[in-house]
Amino acid sequence: MAISAWPADERPRERLLAQGAARLSDAELLALCLRTGYEGTSAVALARALIARFSGLRGLLSADPSALRALRGLGPAKAAQLVAILEIARRCLAEALSAGPALGAPQAVRDYLRLSLGARPHEVFIALFLDAQHRLLRAEELFRGTLTQTSVYPREVVKAALSANAAAVIFAHNHPSGVAQPSRADELLTRRLGDALALVDVKLLDHFVVCADHALSFAERGLI
Repeated sequence: MAISAWPADERPRERLLAQGAARLSDAELLALCLRTGYEGTSAVALARALIARFSGLRGLLSADPSALRALRGLGPAKAAQLVAILEIARRCLAEALSAGPALGAPQAVRDYLRLSLGARPHEVFIALFLDAQHRLLRAEELFRGTLTQTSVYPREVVKAALSANAAAVIFAHNHPSGVAQPSRADELLTRRLGDALALVDVKLLDHFVVCADHALSFAERGLI
């Protein structure tokens, strides 16, 4: 049954306007973004199927656009909408980091990193370049690897930091395995990067290992 045929007090849009967005389920919120389903399938039913297929909203919104477009009920327009939703959320969190010291908002840093990296199917190494007050200048994906490893080159990291005119940096990489524990190789790489950056007066503040539900801080572990 089409959503337009539902009782008014059960339709997601009307419920959102009357009760607030927090009262809607994940599927109902997603359905409002999708707007329509396809023949025989409502937008809410399509949303539920997508959330189940990608094991949650984070997995769905982090999926490759080409994979989204291949699914029934999702054409280029809807796939673009989903990608845009994630980017809007990411930019909102980046604005919070740009407005004040990143170390003064550790939860915002974790939220940004989990949103950016938590659902990636392969390892990605990123840097948050900060000014002298530790406000975010820009976030940059520096290296992309495989399911289990990424090659990181200190020379390229130093070049990127100088290009951003950064005074400090926070690194992060994800573990697609879902285990947010640093390896011995992660610890050695962090020391090498910190030493290389120190030569150009850029301070390494932290390095996070990120999975879907957690972001582990090297600094909090005493590893920096």
